[in-house]
Formats: sequence, structure tokens, C-alpha cells
Amino acid sequence: MVNSLAGGLARFLLVTTMLFLMWWVLTSSLDPQEVYVGLGVSALIALFTLQSPSLGARRLLSPKRVIMAFIYLGVLLKAIVESNIDVARRVIAPTININPGVVRVKTRLESKVARLILANSITLTPGTLTVDIEGDTLLIHWIDIQSEDIDGATRAIVSQFEGYLEVIFG
Repeated sequence: MVNSLAGGLARFLLVTTMLFLMWWVLTSSLDPQEVYVGLGVSALIALFTLQSPSLGARRLLSPKRVIMAFIYLGVLLKAIVESNIDVARRVIAPTININPGVVRVKTRLESKVARLILANSITLTPGTLTVDIEGDTLLIHWIDIQSEDIDGATRAIVSQFEGYLEVIFG
């Protein structure tokens, strides 16, 4: 009973801390009101999910996966900034230098959630838009097609995200 209680408390503190860190990254504020609300919301969510986390949830909360998730957010943010600069350059250039079209890319991700996050990450990156997911193939509208073959398009669009998502979602 004591071990169960200690384990539950440790899980509660870990989940609360992780949620609060995510809250803080998203708000970027140390204003006392923001901190109190963030801690309160994080603790409430942790409390409601404390009862019986599934085996999958415990697996997702491993330190390696959490660290990779934060690294992935950095990689995604970098890709978004670089793509924004590229699209802005194309917009202000005297001649529009684009070669739009739809390409197919393959993913080795097996988890449906990982594929969904990959598709959303591609869509968040300016210049690309995920149109459809068909099994392990994603249909992407690309503002400037650099490669029409599946392997080349996969390397250009998917490879920067896929490795991190494999570690995070297995």
C-alpha cells in the first residue's frame, strides 16, 4: 500500500511537472498569475489522469521520449521558421519562382498518432500541405517540387521529422 501510494505521488508530481513545463513553454511567462493558473491546471489534469494510466501512457512518459519530444518541438520550430523565410522570399521576389504540385511520400512510422503528428507537422511548415494519408503514404501539396520520385520527396519533406517521431511513439 505504501509503495503504491509513493508510486502514485511520484507519478502525480512527474505528470504535473511535465504539464507545467509545457504550459510554461507555450505561455513564455513567469507572471505569478500565469504560473499559478499553469500549476493549478497541470495538477488538476494530473489528478484526473492519476487513477489508472494505461500501459501506453506510462511508456510515453519515459524520460527519453519526453526529451525527444522537446527536441522535436525545436526541430519543428526551426523548420517552420526556415520555411516561412523561404516562402516570404518567394513572395517578395520580382518573379514568382515556384513549381507547385502534389507528391507522394512514404513514412516508416507505424503508429497512427505518429503519422497524424507527422502530417500536421508537414502542414504547419509553410510551402507544404498534407492532403491525404493512405496507410504509409502521405499525399503532399508542395509549393516548389524539388523531387517527383517518392524517395527524393520523402528525404526532402519527411526525413527531418520521422526519426524523432519514431523514438517518441515507438
